[in-house]
Amino acid sequence: MKMSRIFSRLRRFPPRRGPEWGSGGIFGLRYHRGVLYYTAAFEAEAHFVEEERERVYRFELVGDGPRSGGDTYNAVETVDEFIYFGGWVNSPVVFSGKADGTSRIFFDNKYAHVHRYDTVNDEVKLLWKESVHRRDEWAAEVGDIVYDPFGDRLLLAREDGHFNTGIYSLDRRTGEARMINHERSLKGTVVHDTACFGVGENFDAGLRAVHFLDLVSDRWERFGLDGGSVDGAGFFKPALGELASAYNRVFAFVRGGVFVGNPLNQEPMTFIRLFDFHNFYAPFRTNSIALGGGILIPFNAHHDAVYSPSTEEARNYSDYTNTITAPSTLVYVAPPMAKVVGVFGARITSVEKLAGKIILAADTTPNAGGPTVTPYDSGEKDFVVVDESAVNGPPPAFSFTYPLSLHSKMRSRHGASAFGGVPLYGYRNALLEVFAARQNTLTIHEYDLMLPTQPATSEKFAVKEGRNVFDLFGFGGIVSFQLEAEDPRGKVRLFLS
Repeated sequence: MKMSRIFSRLRRFPPRRGPEWGSGGIFGLRYHRGVLYYTAAFEAEAHFVEEERERVYRFELVGDGPRSGGDTYNAVETVDEFIYFGGWVNSPVVFSGKADGTSRIFFDNKYAHVHRYDTVNDEVKLLWKESVHRRDEWAAEVGDIVYDPFGDRLLLAREDGHFNTGIYSLDRRTGEARMINHERSLKGTVVHDTACFGVGENFDAGLRAVHFLDLVSDRWERFGLDGGSVDGAGFFKPALGELASAYNRVFAFVRGGVFVGNPLNQEPMTFIRLFDFHNFYAPFRTNSIALGGGILIPFNAHHDAVYSPSTEEARNYSDYTNTITAPSTLVYVAPPMAKVVGVFGARITSVEKLAGKIILAADTTPNAGGPTVTPYDSGEKDFVVVDESAVNGPPPAFSFTYPLSLHSKMRSRHGASAFGGVPLYGYRNALLEVFAARQNTLTIHEYDLMLPTQPATSEKFAVKEGRNVFDLFGFGGIVSFQLEAEDPRGKVRLFLS
């Protein structure tokens, strides 16, 4: 099969170059008109892979080398014969060294960018770039590119940065950019005749609203997250990782689950808990794809983290980002179902489909923050290719271990109570273990992804001191859990097979 030649060109990226904090990843996977595109970050390499050859663009049009960066949010779009790709690049990168025991990158030459690749003529053009040329601050990166089919323009979502955050309109011929919404936004998607953008600050409180741009009238409508949560236990720090459109609704995939709804159609954005372990396990620094009429999305175990925390605040955030409770999962959303179809390591950074296969880009190491920068990307990056039929096959074994000390911390700081939100679809065996240091009461909430959403049903169970085992055979759909009292010396484990 000819298409296998593209698969044979996919390779590993061990730590070699690209100074930055931790590891970037392989982002932007997109197959279009015979070309598979992706960017390797922090190496700052854009790859264009065809059956007979591979071209590598190293962002020479942005500035001088050496360079680092590229894209860390999957900013890519295709229109006609063009692949548009964006993100950020240090060009040239300025690495401080490590004379005083710490190291860092200076952001004097950090640029936000959008490029255009012509699949017919094999040409790369720099469409737009922007920098504020400051040592400690940068112009907002491009987190997403959304095509406006009516206005024939590109809409850029920009959240990660200090200046020029917001939503921008970019003329795809002249490269002229103008702000059309000043609110920070990382992701967008087209729903009906509108473009919807998630608004908020991901490294603070997270998603707080969705803004809809009418692509015909050019008017904005703004809505909060007014639908509550289906299990009645609320949500906290819903960092937005991805926005998708299906069933004439918006799916905002966030830390802790997904908001689903369409306020323009009198359906408020409602929270459905998925893989909420009160840490930074989230569908973050990844993307979703439409597959078989549903949505395929990874939830990542370790995408951003603090390294060598030196303050009390940093140590608290380190607990939040470095506590690994479960493997990364690949989830297929086909309402009312959400099904686990893959289990992987630290994180899946990008997803694409090609010739009946699903291509996953993976990384062993998170994007890091802290007092030390590595002079090279510190992760092992590679590709995994699986068959599309996996979405309809039996689910893989899955387990989580949840320390109740984390539950106590997040309950006191943020009012967080319910955890879990694990799909049971396809599993024959489901056991929950509660190791308790005190008597308690466990509530199990059962729900699904029916649209419009419906409240969960709940059942209470007594928890004795010591080991408690609950067989979840009588439950289906999605289950979340809630303990009545804090138990910082306890832990909870779930086994699915």
